[in-house]
Amino acid sequence: MAVKVHIPTPLRPFTDKLDVVDVEGATVGELLTNLTTKFSGLRQHLFTPEGRMRSFVNVYVNDEDIRYLQKDQTPVKADDSVSIIPSVAGGSSATVAPTALPQLSGDEVQRYSRHLILPEVGMDGQRTLKAAKVLCIGAGGLGSPAAMYLAAAGVGTLGIVDFDVVDTSNLQRQILHGTPDIGRPKLESAKDRLFSLNPNVHVETYETALSSENALRLFEPYDVILDGTDNFPTRYLVNDACVLLAKPNAYGSIFRFEGQASVFATKNGPCYRCLYPEPPPPGLVPSCAEGGVLGVLPGIIGTIQATETIKLILGAGEPLIGRFLIYDALRMRFRELKLRKDAECPVCGMHPTVTALIDYEQFCGVKPAAEDGVNDAITDEMLPRELKERLDRGEAIVVVDVREPQEYQINRIAGSTLIPLGELPQRFGELDANAAIVCQCKSGVRSAKATGFLRSIGFKNVRNLAGGILGWIDQVDPSQPKY
Repeated sequence: MAVKVHIPTPLRPFTDKLDVVDVEGATVGELLTNLTTKFSGLRQHLFTPEGRMRSFVNVYVNDEDIRYLQKDQTPVKADDSVSIIPSVAGGSSATVAPTALPQLSGDEVQRYSRHLILPEVGMDGQRTLKAAKVLCIGAGGLGSPAAMYLAAAGVGTLGIVDFDVVDTSNLQRQILHGTPDIGRPKLESAKDRLFSLNPNVHVETYETALSSENALRLFEPYDVILDGTDNFPTRYLVNDACVLLAKPNAYGSIFRFEGQASVFATKNGPCYRCLYPEPPPPGLVPSCAEGGVLGVLPGIIGTIQATETIKLILGAGEPLIGRFLIYDALRMRFRELKLRKDAECPVCGMHPTVTALIDYEQFCGVKPAAEDGVNDAITDEMLPRELKERLDRGEAIVVVDVREPQEYQINRIAGSTLIPLGELPQRFGELDANAAIVCQCKSGVRSAKATGFLRSIGFKNVRNLAGGILGWIDQVDPSQPKY
């Protein structure tokens, strides 16, 4: 009996780019086992080395979460739809109800006139928006459209946390910034742009990296936290701080052509940890810098985050509480999955064990648990200058580029062999197991995975190029373009 299994964007490189796969099986466990037999590259993403299903991968049958059932033994029928939802590098109303709502000026009445004639908003609703305070974590792809629409809508105080500067590669999607802003702190260009859009909005900027030391202090004055982050340690930090302070989290994430959105950490709704109790191992899920992102995608997801934020402030409509929205831009398709609050959640459950903010880089495996631990990956790396010197001496080194073909067209190391990471489990036979091999990608993340994979199947002399092609350009060949 064949069942249709929906493959999310991050895992499609391992299924020959298929988004739906017909798999035989009578239970979810059989389906996933047969799926990973058919596409061996998926196994490390779905199962631990011991064969246990990874906790950051959720499975839905007909859009129903089955985590709280015997997941592997859940029966499936031929007309069922099974979805794999990995983490992508998440009650009650949060209505703002201050004791005295601010009045609207004549300019504001005219500016917000299309709001004022909506019965769900009206004068009182617009005054509530003016009294509200929203904190945007990040002024990048998601934070840009979200902040602009919140400012345009008349949210009285916008806080923005960021410490980056505007780069040329940002402009394809980060619409808060323009070409003249290249090299400026993002907070400066964001504040200028928002003020030009709506001078009635007060913008507070925090030029700092969000951390366990400052998150509670930064979040406390705000009514809603809008998560526009791009890494797992900060996502878990934002979630836990929101739960501890009872602040709703307007969540969004993006990757390539797929986006996700939800509302977490409300009184009766689930939090991000209910959905993903544990983070994926470092490097297993590529970032947008590694995998790319359609420029308009963060505009859509960021606007959804702004919409949910406004609804939370007004107490209007049905926010995405207990619902997980998935958007596929290539197929122009929205899907909605149901989420349950996990009674055993370590943060928002009945008996929480996380009652204070922790070291989230350690939690996500970004740094070792022990200070004196040795990172074996460092000893596996080769610096670009060393590779260049050895190639110039005529040493027989095979450089394996594990990026995608479209990246290989932008820049490359002369003589390198292109084998995309998702194809490596099927094509490793093209390589000599006894040869000296250096794996290379854009920045070193994917190639570290490739190095580990080749070593696990018996390749002895494999190293990872530190810094990837970007490091090669910086140290060896600055004539090539960066991306």
